[in-house]
Amino acid sequence: MATLADTSKAPTSESASRARTKPGRGDGPAWLLWVTTPLLLAAFLGAWKAYTVVFEVSELVVPPPEQVGATLVDLMGQSMLYEATYVTLYETIVGFSIAAVVGIGLGILLGKVRLLERILSPFLVATQVVPKVAIVPILLLWFGFGLEPKIFMAAIISFFVMMQNTILGIRSVEPGHRDLMRVIQAPWWKRVLSLDVPSAMPAILTGIELGIVFAITGAIVGEYLGGDDGLGALATVMLASLRTDQLFAVVIVMTVLGFLLYAVVAAIRRFAIPWHESSGRATSL
Repeated sequence: MATLADTSKAPTSESASRARTKPGRGDGPAWLLWVTTPLLLAAFLGAWKAYTVVFEVSELVVPPPEQVGATLVDLMGQSMLYEATYVTLYETIVGFSIAAVVGIGLGILLGKVRLLERILSPFLVATQVVPKVAIVPILLLWFGFGLEPKIFMAAIISFFVMMQNTILGIRSVEPGHRDLMRVIQAPWWKRVLSLDVPSAMPAILTGIELGIVFAITGAIVGEYLGGDDGLGALATVMLASLRTDQLFAVVIVMTVLGFLLYAVVAAIRRFAIPWHESSGRATSL
């Protein structure tokens, strides 16, 4: 059954038809992305190669792209890369899931109760202003060198942005819709589930998109500073042994993993709120 927020936000059949046939302002042809992205990538690789040749940069500092590519192919044939990727992926997903539950739940509560936000705000901000590098030794002392410190790091870095976006979304609900819910004497839980959460969904999903990026960053930082497994720990080993080409290859794997996780969350957003302009579906050709 459609909620009040759905009926107020969702486009009519006529407007939806126009949206499917009329591109949004500033949107180019759908094929443009498939052309510009490879061109920009080729330009980047060309500039990288030119830099190493023109300035005669040592391979220990910046290896040429073809060497990094060959090393990446070689690493893809070794099990250690997949084992490290699995560990980082596991830490990221678990930490992100914890952060999403805590951040969104707390954001809904603080968005509805302003007094509670004023009370907890200094403590919540303190979790973010403290340098994360300083927290790692404490986490290692508490949890050891297992997966727990990296999961905690991923969670603590990513939860704040999801909480803040949820608060913003909850407080952006149309006042007229809230007045209507009061008029019909809807209980508080129905107001939250039928109005507040659906109306705040675009902001919540934006926070989730940012949160997954912060989560993988936190997991890798935790591995880099105090871990035996994962892509961050593998990069540390490569750096210590001066295998710069392998270090660059591992960084590429980190980047691809981050892109894939972001793409999954972006796809969820696209199908969860197709009526919203930010999903990119309402103004597609």
